[in-house]
Amino acid sequence: MHDFAGNPAAMEAAARMNQYGRARTPFLFILDYALCEPIVLALQDVDPESIAYWIRGVTNRPQRPPAGREPPRIALVGAPSRTRYHNAFGIVQDHLRRGNSYLTNLTLPSEIELSGSLLDLYDHSEAKYRVWVRDRFVAFSPEPFVTIRDATISSCPMKGTRTGSDPEQVRALLSDAKEYAEHVTIVDLIRNDIGRVAEKVTVERFRYIETIETDAGSLLQMSSEISGELSPDWQNRIGDILLAMLPPGSVTGAPKFMTCRIIAEAEQYARGFYTGAVGVFDGEALDAGVLIRFVEQNGSRFFFKSGGGITIYSNEAAEYQELLDKVYVPLYRNHSR
Repeated sequence: MHDFAGNPAAMEAAARMNQYGRARTPFLFILDYALCEPIVLALQDVDPESIAYWIRGVTNRPQRPPAGREPPRIALVGAPSRTRYHNAFGIVQDHLRRGNSYLTNLTLPSEIELSGSLLDLYDHSEAKYRVWVRDRFVAFSPEPFVTIRDATISSCPMKGTRTGSDPEQVRALLSDAKEYAEHVTIVDLIRNDIGRVAEKVTVERFRYIETIETDAGSLLQMSSEISGELSPDWQNRIGDILLAMLPPGSVTGAPKFMTCRIIAEAEQYARGFYTGAVGVFDGEALDAGVLIRFVEQNGSRFFFKSGGGITIYSNEAAEYQELLDKVYVPLYRNHSR
């Protein structure tokens, strides 16, 4: 994990979240991977011309595009070179062989063409967690980070991917030894992260499959649910709870502190808000997602950041293909509601 104690921006954000929590003031938080430029705003202060959010139905932009309006399209025009990926993969594998990490999430940016704007992508995408920040990025994430309700904190890490949706693909995903090892490692890591802030930590559901419909077809994702019990005054320390668990374990690896160093050495680019977290505290409960499925704007150019977990069993070609397979948009398909 990052050492946020020496990070003034992180500590200021945590203090603001604690303050809002104590006052039971609803607020939005958009937290970048390294907490260098976190955004924490009371919901009443969120400008919908600059930031739009959808947190499992909690939103400041409920309208949808008019029926018949064509959704924006993305086209991959600049995937990471195989040489770049090979070098990064080799660094990760070297650390895995030396026992410095058991699982490392390796990501890289791909350049895309976009037939529309980031806001068009936001309006036309379908996901549990969506966020748009003007002229910066849009994310349409299927993955929960943490939910807190009635002093129960839960996390549902998503680790394990297959294209398609037929039963054979489900069986292949559930029987894949590499995917199993990766998933178990992340479940154990999230148990440890929740254990830093809660008691009575349990795995409620283990290895269940969800199907995500995208512009490129169906995608299977494997998840588990882990929960723990917080103290009754948890709202007073929301910022402290989140800092103790960031960055999300499913997009870093284990052990987290050393693996974050490996990520920086291997990736050689700034993740920015990608693999951070977005969420809302509504005055009573909290819901947050991991910032994956992420498109970033840099001037007139657009980049889709993606990747996957690497273990000692990983096949380089397969992992590179998974990075490309995750360059997609989960399109909204019902304009009648």
